[in-house]
Amino acid sequence: MKQLCFATNNRHKLAEVSQMLAGKYNLLSLQDIGCHEELAEDQDTLEGNSRQKAAYVWENYRVSCFADDTGLEVEALNGAPGVYSARYAGPQRSDNDNIQLLLQNLAAHENRKARFRTSVTLILDGKEHQFEGIVEGHITKEWKGNKGFGYDPVFVPEGYDRTFAEMSAEEKNAISHRGRAIRKLVDFLKAQP
Repeated sequence: MKQLCFATNNRHKLAEVSQMLAGKYNLLSLQDIGCHEELAEDQDTLEGNSRQKAAYVWENYRVSCFADDTGLEVEALNGAPGVYSARYAGPQRSDNDNIQLLLQNLAAHENRKARFRTSVTLILDGKEHQFEGIVEGHITKEWKGNKGFGYDPVFVPEGYDRTFAEMSAEEKNAISHRGRAIRKLVDFLKAQP
């Protein structure tokens, strides 16, 4: 089984993706390859952030890897929080603070359309490939559910009446932005010699 590093310290993301790649690749964490530093995310696009993280791992550890960056893009807020989703309410990166600020900023808006977008950059043997996953939906007026992480308790995907935080990991992975981007990545990897 081939080894591949997922350039993240987020244990929730690692668990989600490990489930999807089970049996295909031995997924390594940053810790597994001895990378203990915080990877920079200071680009102004999701694609730039995912590329920055994957390139850092490849250049410093010479391990084929992939990195992702995800943003919640809310129509009424001109695409915010977008690339700043994790630190929307400040550098403490608190999911609770981020959700409270989002709901506060949306309080006066009827339009609650939003989408999650994930950009994944794979560097496989030094060659870069990018994949994207998008899921459309809307922001609720109150928190619902206790599964998942990030904005999951206030995001209802199109065609559903439950938030991501009310779904099992399997249900969410089947339709989520990250799931869609990772499936493109997996399909690409399976096609490799």
